[in-house]
Amino acid sequence: MRLLSLTILHLFQLSWMYSVTGESTASYNLTVTYGTPWGDWGVKEMCPEGYYASGFSIKVEHTQMYRDNTALNGIRLYCVNPQKPQEQVTIQSTEGRWGEWTAVKSCETGYLASYMLRVQQPQGEGDDTSVNNIKFICTGPGTHLEGDGTEWGEWGTWSNKCPKGVICGLQTRVEAAQGHGDDTSLNDVHFFCCK
Repeated sequence: MRLLSLTILHLFQLSWMYSVTGESTASYNLTVTYGTPWGDWGVKEMCPEGYYASGFSIKVEHTQMYRDNTALNGIRLYCVNPQKPQEQVTIQSTEGRWGEWTAVKSCETGYLASYMLRVQQPQGEGDDTSVNNIKFICTGPGTHLEGDGTEWGEWGTWSNKCPKGVICGLQTRVEAAQGHGDDTSLNDVHFFCCK
C-alpha cells in the first residue's frame, strides 16, 4: 500500500511539473561518440509541450586566416506545433561568443529525427576548432539538411534516429573564451526526442 501511495504521489509530482513548466517530456536522447572533450554542458532546452523541431540554424565564425578559429559556436532549433504550423518557437542551449547566425534550414515535411557532426579532432599544437558543421535527417522522405558551417575536420557517423517521436530539445557543450589560449567554442551536442 505504501508503494502504491508513493507511486501515485510521484505521478502527481510529474504531472504538476509538466503542467507548470509547459515543456515537452523527452523520451530518448540522441548522442554521437566523436565530439571533443573541452568545455561544460549548458542548459537543456526543450520545445514547448506539443511542439517539435522542424528546422535549425547555426552560429558560425568563418575562417579567420592566421588567427584563432572557432567554427561552430551555437545551434538553434525551430519548434512548430503540428496543429498550428504557423506558430514557431526558437530554442537554444549555451552558445559561444563568436560568429553570425546562418539562415534557417527546415524540413519541407516532417521533423528533425537524427544528426551528424563534422568534427576536427584535437590538433595538439595546432588550432583546434572542434565542431565545424551539422547535418540532420528529416522524418518522412528522409531529406538531409546540411548547415552552412566550415570545412575543417571530418563527418562522423549518423546518430540513432528517434525510436519514437522526433527531436524536441538540445543541450550543447561549449568551451568558454580562453583569453590568449586556443578557443574551440562548441564541442558537442545532445538532442532529445519527444512523442
